[in-house]
Amino acid sequence: MLESGSPLFSFEYFPPKTAKGERKLFDTIRAMKSLKPAFVSITCGAAGTTRARTVEWAERIKNDIGLQVLVHLTCLGMTRHELVDAIRAVRSAGLSNILALRGDPAQDGSEFGHPEGGCKYAIDLIQIIRDVYPEACVVGACYPEGHVEEADKQLDLDRLKAKCDTGLDVLITQLFFENRHYFEFVSRARDAGIQQQIIPGIMPVTNLKQIEKFTRMCGATIPPELLTKLEACGDDSEAVLAVGVEHATVQCRDLIDRGAPGLHFYTLNKSPATRMIVENLK
Repeated sequence: MLESGSPLFSFEYFPPKTAKGERKLFDTIRAMKSLKPAFVSITCGAAGTTRARTVEWAERIKNDIGLQVLVHLTCLGMTRHELVDAIRAVRSAGLSNILALRGDPAQDGSEFGHPEGGCKYAIDLIQIIRDVYPEACVVGACYPEGHVEEADKQLDLDRLKAKCDTGLDVLITQLFFENRHYFEFVSRARDAGIQQQIIPGIMPVTNLKQIEKFTRMCGATIPPELLTKLEACGDDSEAVLAVGVEHATVQCRDLIDRGAPGLHFYTLNKSPATRMIVENLK
C-alpha cells in the first residue's frame, strides 16, 4: 500500500446512511481523485453494522473509480467464524488492505460483547487476518496522546508493540492538533522497537462543536490558542473553516518537513477543507 518514497496523502470516509448520502459520497471521492491519494478508506459502522456494505463500497471505489482502498474491519461482538468470513469477503473482492480494529463500545454504555470464540482486542483480529489472508497489508491504529481507555501510556505502548509483532505493516494515528504529540510518540515507539511507518491522522476543523465531541471520544486535545481562535469565529462557518484550514496547513507542512511518511485526512465525507489543505501543500 505504501510504496512511494515521498509523502503520501490518503482520505478517510464514513459509511453513508441513505441512498442520497451514498451518491454524495461517491461524487466526493471521484472529485477528490484528482488530488491523487495513495488510498482512501471506508470506516465500518458501530459494532460492524455496515461490514458487508463497507466491502461492497470499497470494491466499487477500486473498480469503478480506480483508487486503492483500505477496508476497516472491527472485531467487537463477532465470532471467529464471522470474522473469517468477513476477511475472505475482503480477499474475494480483490481488496488487500485491512485496518484491524477492536471497535467502539456501545453508545448506551453497556459492556462489550465477547461471543465465545470471538475476539476481545485488535491483536486477536490481527492474528486471524494473518492466518486467513497472510498476503494482506494489515494496518493498525495508534494514539499519540494515549488511548482514552488507558491512562498508563507505557502500557498502551506495550500493547501497540505486541500488535506490531503479531503482524502489522503500517500504523495510522488518531487525530491530534499539536505536532509535538506525534513526534514524541514516534520517538517513544522507536525506542520500544516499533519500526512500522507511523502515518499522522489529520482532522481539519470545520465545526467547533463537532471537533469538541470527537476529541472527547478519542482523548485528543485542542491547543488553547486554536480553541480561542475558533471560539472567536462564533457562528461564522466560513471563518471557522478558514481557521481550521490555516492550522492544518501549517501542521501538515511541519509534519512533512520533519519526515512524516504521509498524511491521513479524516474528511467526514466533505471535500473542501481537505482539498484546500492538500492544494496549499502542493
